[in-house]
Amino acid sequence: MSFSFGPLSHVRVLDLSRILAAPWAGQILADLGAQVTKVERPGVGDDTRAWGPPFLKDAEGRDTREAGYYLAVNRGKRSITVSLDKPEGQRIVRELAMNSDIILENYKAGTLERYGLDQASLRKLNPRLIYCSVTGFGQTGPRKDQPAYDFLIQAMGGLMSVTGERDGQPGGGPQKVGIPIVDLMTGMYTAVSVLAALARRNETGIGDSIDIAMLDVQVATLSNQAMNYLVSGKAPARNGNAHPNIQPQDVYACADGDFILVVGNDGQFTKLCDALGVADWARDERFQTNAQRVRNIAVLSALLEERFSAWKRTDLIAALDAAGVPAGAINNVPEVFEDPQVKHREMLKQVPHPSGVMVPQVGTPMRFAEAKLQSCAAPPLLGQHSDDILTELGYDATAIAELRTSGAI
Repeated sequence: MSFSFGPLSHVRVLDLSRILAAPWAGQILADLGAQVTKVERPGVGDDTRAWGPPFLKDAEGRDTREAGYYLAVNRGKRSITVSLDKPEGQRIVRELAMNSDIILENYKAGTLERYGLDQASLRKLNPRLIYCSVTGFGQTGPRKDQPAYDFLIQAMGGLMSVTGERDGQPGGGPQKVGIPIVDLMTGMYTAVSVLAALARRNETGIGDSIDIAMLDVQVATLSNQAMNYLVSGKAPARNGNAHPNIQPQDVYACADGDFILVVGNDGQFTKLCDALGVADWARDERFQTNAQRVRNIAVLSALLEERFSAWKRTDLIAALDAAGVPAGAINNVPEVFEDPQVKHREMLKQVPHPSGVMVPQVGTPMRFAEAKLQSCAAPPLLGQHSDDILTELGYDATAIAELRTSGAI
């Protein structure tokens, strides 16, 4: 059976979150067709609205209130402003929760309990509700009351210990990843978790409470580096761009610039040697297997660098492509969106924005043959849909005006 508006077109999400991790999950659900209602503070909204410049320009070239950071995380949602510290605002959230399948929130542990908006209170009203809390350190443990940001968790969770150039080398020392990767991965784990709970609810009729911690996510995504330590007892170290377990994989210099080489197995190494005219390297006992290449990478890299220095980058990448060896240029962000493959996959969208201009959006990577995804709506203005949402809840124009006068919305 085909769906016109995505596989989650029947799902309602109440997004009480801000910043990035949980809103990223909300955007994923919106991309999949869910109706996502974003609750924001009156007059201020999500913190990321102000995290600029850059800001979206209006038709006259003036800055709007919509920072690029906010625009990256909130497409496809509707925005309502609600003051959670007012009884009228709390009532609105409860009414929204009664009509929701999923709640996303990322307040510090215990905050929403003060307002009667915690998981126990709202799931008592709606037992089918899936209530997901996203915090830096989780709902339990000695750090549960502490705030956290992506940069801090990258450091605490070990990521910066394995990211960056080697100590003692120019530019050596710990580095954070150039995107807020812990926030993004937390958003992904959050989306997976709520969808798993939704699938279980289809079988049991009962919702769930989910506790997602950014630190947990970062520890989990240490993946191979964590296991390298756990099986060897040796702490992984920063290794620049070189892969710790598979070689040759690194940045190499050609005659006119750098490129990436990613040899993933012995067969690809043989193809690399053939393409470079040094087929005997693949039979050299120092390089025959990946384990031998890892142990002798200093020798192998020196030989490769000498060979690559005679090639122009375009010619070398073309030769390696033809040979079936993964290799490529190091694109900057503008070059990414000019890549023919990225263009073919339509990863850059332009959608109408309420300010009267088109707003660029990075497309979703999800593709469905049957459950077609709808074109995304622009990230909403602050409170853009307040009146519509309240009307759906049964409020009339007089009641809405009173809420606005009282500061509840």
